[in-house]
Amino acid sequence: MITKTLLSAAALGALLAIPASASELRIGLQDDADVLDPHQSRTFVGRIVYTGLCDKLVDLDKDVKIVPQLATDWTTSDDGLKLVMNLRDGVVFHDGTPLDAEAVVYNIDRAMTLPESRRKSELSSVEKIEATGPLQVTFTLKAPDASLLAQLTDRAGMILSPTAAKASGADFGANPICSGPFKFVERISQDRIVLEKFADYYDADRVKIDRVVYLPIPDTTVRLANLRSGELDMVERVAASDVAGVREDANLTSQESVGLGYMAIYVNIKNGDRAANPVGQDARIRQAFSLAIDREALNQVVFEGTARAGNQPFAPTSPWFNAALPVPARDVDAAKALLAEAGVERVSIELQHANNPVVTQMMQVIQSMVAEAGFDVSLQATEFATLLSEQTAGNFQMSRSDWSGRPDPDGNLHQFVTCEGGINDPKYCNPEVDILLNEARATSDVAIRKQKYDAAGAILNRDMPIIYLGHQTYVFGLDKGIEGFQAYPDGMIRLKDVTDAD
Repeated sequence: MITKTLLSAAALGALLAIPASASELRIGLQDDADVLDPHQSRTFVGRIVYTGLCDKLVDLDKDVKIVPQLATDWTTSDDGLKLVMNLRDGVVFHDGTPLDAEAVVYNIDRAMTLPESRRKSELSSVEKIEATGPLQVTFTLKAPDASLLAQLTDRAGMILSPTAAKASGADFGANPICSGPFKFVERISQDRIVLEKFADYYDADRVKIDRVVYLPIPDTTVRLANLRSGELDMVERVAASDVAGVREDANLTSQESVGLGYMAIYVNIKNGDRAANPVGQDARIRQAFSLAIDREALNQVVFEGTARAGNQPFAPTSPWFNAALPVPARDVDAAKALLAEAGVERVSIELQHANNPVVTQMMQVIQSMVAEAGFDVSLQATEFATLLSEQTAGNFQMSRSDWSGRPDPDGNLHQFVTCEGGINDPKYCNPEVDILLNEARATSDVAIRKQKYDAAGAILNRDMPIIYLGHQTYVFGLDKGIEGFQAYPDGMIRLKDVTDAD
């Protein structure tokens, strides 16, 4: 059943054009993806689309363990300076060209050198990569890097067609060609991304769906209404207030998993002219802002207890959480004292956020909380991909954004807070933090890594370029006819073995 009142007219026409015999899955996303180039992109929903479009060297299982994907096995030298990966035989890209060692070498080089690439800091430990056989690559590292394999489970490890990438350059995202189970068909910004099954996929027998349509619908109420009425088959990030209703609906099912990442507010420290404000220039004022927030109240009011209050890039349940820096209780008096110490009584600040109901509610609650301590916050709602572009350009004072998280702790920190970090939008730079995080990468000793992350965390808790708010649970809503889907802690939608009985 298709209803014009819920889906856009363009999306409606696209869905009606699908042959009745085709098996199609329609997935409602909370946001629209940014550029569909794994080396340039940064959105969570972009990663969801890539899960169907672009296979990686390695992947994660439900227990967040690294498992083979395009690489069948790998070994690390005793000194930690060489990583040798053997590749799956018989894999081809969506343009029919073979995926071999030379293709992988091209991709890693592109990720490290493309001017627009955001993967540079993730691969900064790599000295070079070589094809040491038709289906074997060898990474040579500048120093041991315990995080590298985990980086290759995400966009840094996605392998694009060299033929297509060379031809299109930085415009690859307009027609992305990878080697995943589905190939790109079309994209209409803010409306839909369409993929169809790739017949020559190496594991095609496990792909039961013929076509996937990703539809960005920021309004959680509308997204759920589309699921209930049958216009959607699946939605990601069901609002906490709707979880009970989904569970009680006989026509729906749900799955959930605690995420690996965090919710946070980024503060512009040195990214252009807009950093020239009291919050951006004085850590005491940032500390005051943080102390004025009741994180547990946010969890209860906005997320109905489904999230976790947090003040670090690692959840309190994580082995990497620094227990010496517990989640602070709200302290308005202490916040006012810090403002007085900084020589101000009230501070005006603009805070941008995504224009979906859950985030908007969260920011309105925070706006009210911090007002009591002396902050006059002007909220600026915007579409999510635009928000990220504004962050990159430095056109923000404070910006509320999520990070979906990575299996290795390095992935939640290094690229955000090191001086040359690929997603360091605040342009925060503290050489001591760089040294600690680089040293943490260079050892596989868990105790030593923990010590380094704790020390870096203490500095970041003082300087506060990022104000951490908590950690969310990913809740998926599905039509009861969908079978075979499993929720993973990384929040990705894996479509192998998924079927639609309807």
